[in-house]
Amino acid sequence: MTAEFVSHLQQHGAPVRVPRAGDVVWDDEALHAERYRADPQRYALTALVPGALAAQRCRVLLQLLVSSWAGHDDETRATLSRVCRVLALGLAPTDVLTVLLAVRRRRANHRHVTRTALAVLLEHPDAAELIRARRGIAVDCFEHALGKRTARACARQLAEGRPVRHALARFGAAPGRVPLLYTPVTTTAVTAPAAATGDLDMAGERPDVVTATNRGDLAATLVHLFRGGPGSELDVAAGRYLDAATAALPRYHGRVALVVDDSASMRGYGDREWAVASQVDAFRRVLERVCETLVVVRVGGAGDRPGGATDLATGVLDAVGAGADVVAVASDGYENVYPGDLARVAETLPRVGVHTPVVFCQATFGHADDLTLRRPAPRLPQRSFWHSDDLAALVLWVLSHVEGAEAERWLGAELRRRLILAERVLEGGSR
Repeated sequence: MTAEFVSHLQQHGAPVRVPRAGDVVWDDEALHAERYRADPQRYALTALVPGALAAQRCRVLLQLLVSSWAGHDDETRATLSRVCRVLALGLAPTDVLTVLLAVRRRRANHRHVTRTALAVLLEHPDAAELIRARRGIAVDCFEHALGKRTARACARQLAEGRPVRHALARFGAAPGRVPLLYTPVTTTAVTAPAAATGDLDMAGERPDVVTATNRGDLAATLVHLFRGGPGSELDVAAGRYLDAATAALPRYHGRVALVVDDSASMRGYGDREWAVASQVDAFRRVLERVCETLVVVRVGGAGDRPGGATDLATGVLDAVGAGADVVAVASDGYENVYPGDLARVAETLPRVGVHTPVVFCQATFGHADDLTLRRPAPRLPQRSFWHSDDLAALVLWVLSHVEGAEAERWLGAELRRRLILAERVLEGGSR
């Protein structure tokens, strides 16, 4: 898994289209096919990278369905099957139906296609509304999955009250919604469900109105600590929340450098005081738990409090000298010592033979911050974070820029953990 492919999944949002005439319109099919051939398991799991667009997750599902799994070992088949099910039940039903229609157009008729189609049409919680709104397409996909003769035989048997002794039973599918597929729609005002069923990013619930203390338990506790609350009690609480945030994360046996912006702007003011600083400190604490070696380089600061100006470029140079696998810059984005210096340093490093990846972790107050004047190095890979639930995804994003066996091992373990969480959520469990 490369950072370039992850970035593609997060930025290229053109939908897959299935025109009435002609082939499926899928502008990056060659890229997806190449990634699938290189490593089917890793390709499938990459669909669960936080921030991947729904259109790209649909492409991954389409690639998995049209591909033959012949020759894959049992572990690979199991992983691909699990990812197919999570995507089929977690994405917006209309998008998944478009994918199934594209599979039909490609005449791909594999057992995993049948399982996925039956899961969508017979198990999805919004299947009834989807069938009523798109009955013609749903019937086409159902008959493609089972074969027209078998599908219609199943419908007749169920209509006559006889048990279905083949096909559906073989795939473990509940037959309850099959009659609905062959029942004419009597109303015209039927709207297909548009919303995705699952939180595949594992982002959790977010407040509509953001305050300094409702941006996650860990960050809220640190805000109270910075504001002068009872230190011993808050330290214990922060440790408890940190344990919960990092308990299931894999351990990274590598070296990460973190440039922490400790300048005056990080303190904030008014209702936002300490909000951004608390998130950066929470990120530092999470990295300390996850990484075997974390090198922290602070820029700015006045004693143990934020202060002074922001010199991110010097911080990056010091971090690069630490021999880290990746350098993460955590800042609010205000650069007021030699503005533009970070961008110039970042562009110069590869020219002088320094190829350590540098990424910019943008700490914001909430989801609606204006970042127009807060992009000191626009060409650096950049990801915003403002809630404690963003931190695990942020660590994954940072380490996705690292090449090597240890980073690949960590990413694989983390994506498998996210697959388990997604399955649990879709089956009605808790995160």
